[in-house]
Amino acid sequence: MKRSILFLFLFLSIFIFVESAFSNDITFHGFVSGSYSYNFNTPDFGQNQLRVFDFDDNTFKIDVAEVVLEKTIPDSGNVGFRVDFVAGSSIPRIIASAGLFRDPDTGEAEDFDLEQAYVSVNASGLHLDFGKFITHTGAEVIEGYDGFNDNYSRSLLFGFAIPFTHTGLRASYAFNDRASAMVMLANGWDNVKDNNRGKTFGAQFLFVPVHGCSVYLNYIGGPEQNDSSNMRNLFDAVAVWKPVERFTLTFNYDYAKDNDAVGPGIDATWKGFAVYGKVDVTDTFSLTVRGEQFKDEDGVRTGVIQKLREFTITPSVKIGKGFVARGDLRFDHSNKKVFQENDSFKQNQTTIALNLLYFF
Repeated sequence: MKRSILFLFLFLSIFIFVESAFSNDITFHGFVSGSYSYNFNTPDFGQNQLRVFDFDDNTFKIDVAEVVLEKTIPDSGNVGFRVDFVAGSSIPRIIASAGLFRDPDTGEAEDFDLEQAYVSVNASGLHLDFGKFITHTGAEVIEGYDGFNDNYSRSLLFGFAIPFTHTGLRASYAFNDRASAMVMLANGWDNVKDNNRGKTFGAQFLFVPVHGCSVYLNYIGGPEQNDSSNMRNLFDAVAVWKPVERFTLTFNYDYAKDNDAVGPGIDATWKGFAVYGKVDVTDTFSLTVRGEQFKDEDGVRTGVIQKLREFTITPSVKIGKGFVARGDLRFDHSNKKVFQENDSFKQNQTTIALNLLYFF
């Protein structure tokens, strides 16, 4: 932890110096998120089961403090970069990549992470990025100054169906206003240092079939097991439709197969879907609901062979420029007894949370 604090202090000092010296070309951004979560099961371990980021029960905490240094590349021939440094008691520990701020042997991570760090080139509209970047899959994102989710708690698909980050090379190109594509070659899922000799291929195709509707088709394939050539394939689809000005409907589907992940000749599969509906009641108040189902058919993602469902209600209020307050009421259900209640286990879990975030 002391090393993380020193790293953060050093990088903040560099950011401030560079921003002051090169303010015309380089932008400086920040994001802070804090929360309180309460689990009505009152688990003895003090943890919300099967959660990503909001895993601590009955405690106030700083989820993440993020600083971003960025130089964009709007014109052909430009060279830019982006660096995201994060510290906190939730997000860095979960997304820390193997080979960087995560111990490769124990898997333990610190409260500090280099979330993204890549160099970009604009070659006549073809954008090339080299380094570490957030995954292109899924309907939800690792939140930051340039985007945050409509629900505070993350979906089951976000936490267990897809990766968080990749390290490698990606190329993207916009054919027109209605279609674009991206291809990627990376070390794998959440690895800065590869854990085998294979590489992972990724692709995305975005198209706009009608006004107000966007469809993302995503794929990732490559070996992800330690010192193995066994393939893992993930197919991910996201559709976002805005039929009227104040209502947005989002659908996300995932299917993955990991060869020989259970044992020799025994493959592992997982799949799920999520549906989101958001209503902007006023210019400052919105209400988002999410329902989803996730099947861990071989127990390789959650540790238990089970079918999970959850339903979440999130009211959100914008208070001034860059400041947002959100509530989060969530109901989890499994066909197995995986949720701790006091010192025993049951099939259901209900939590409530308050989240405050600020960005610039």
